[in-house]
Amino acid sequence: MKAVFLDFASVGPKDLNTLSLTNVLPDIEIRDATAVEDVVGKIADADIVLTNKVKLDRNVLQYADRLKLIGLTATGTDNVDLDFARQQRIAVCNIRAYCTASVVEHVFGALLNLAHSLHRYQQTVRNGNWSEANEFCLLDYPVRELSAMTLGIVGYGELGRGVARMAEQFGMRVLIANSHAAGTADEKERVSLDAMLQQADVISLHCPLTSSTQNMFAAPQFAAMKPNAILINTARGGLVDSAALVAALREGKISGAAIDVLRQEPPVDGDPLLDYQGHNLLLTPHVAWATREARQRAIDELASNVAAFIAGEVRNRVI
Repeated sequence: MKAVFLDFASVGPKDLNTLSLTNVLPDIEIRDATAVEDVVGKIADADIVLTNKVKLDRNVLQYADRLKLIGLTATGTDNVDLDFARQQRIAVCNIRAYCTASVVEHVFGALLNLAHSLHRYQQTVRNGNWSEANEFCLLDYPVRELSAMTLGIVGYGELGRGVARMAEQFGMRVLIANSHAAGTADEKERVSLDAMLQQADVISLHCPLTSSTQNMFAAPQFAAMKPNAILINTARGGLVDSAALVAALREGKISGAAIDVLRQEPPVDGDPLLDYQGHNLLLTPHVAWATREARQRAIDELASNVAAFIAGEVRNRVI
């Protein structure tokens, strides 16, 4: 089978072992990146296309007459026209549970940073404030214990469950936003999103970006949140109205935010969050998922999906 990986560099630098992939697809063409104008030519005679972020919509897929499988190096499928793929009988597989530890650690690293004002205290030390202090320590900024906080989780899939498990280790009360998945067997406390906004000290987003979740956190939601609340988004940038979040941070409607994703990535056209200089925003470039261990698992899971497909087995199939 002819196979091409369109954007291997998006999975990281040259630190990954591709043996699992080349074992199942010995003749695969692994490309660091593929320009938009070159995608059609690269997939036109391919049986298997592997990608992470390249957009595969109807305008592109209509030229891929031989295509049998799209293998995604991610859980999200929003870069693929699933309806058209279904019409064309193109199988689509994603990968799951490969970056849970990485995302969970990022969420709590960011939360601890904000809750303990670590970055602000580091700056006071660098500014010489500690050397000039009258007491042995500085207590200029709030330090909050996680065990005194309520954590709200929006999106209770693999990542949301991982965050909930870690939150309980910190002694946090955990709330889950009601959704179509509310029938799961655990005993977590479930509330409406409106109730969560009123009760949560921290809200962590782990839901997909859909027409119903677009801008689900905008000015009305920030106005309903507690003034000491923290928003964490490691899911999709489109879940949050960036301009409304900047206003909420600047005006003290919420106390802080840790944002790892933006609506456009890379944000070549800018974003209000890029221009905000306040101490209460921790902005990172979509790295919550990206430990080396997680990225290697992603490649190995992708290879396992391809091997299963070739063997006529169903594994991680979206379609």
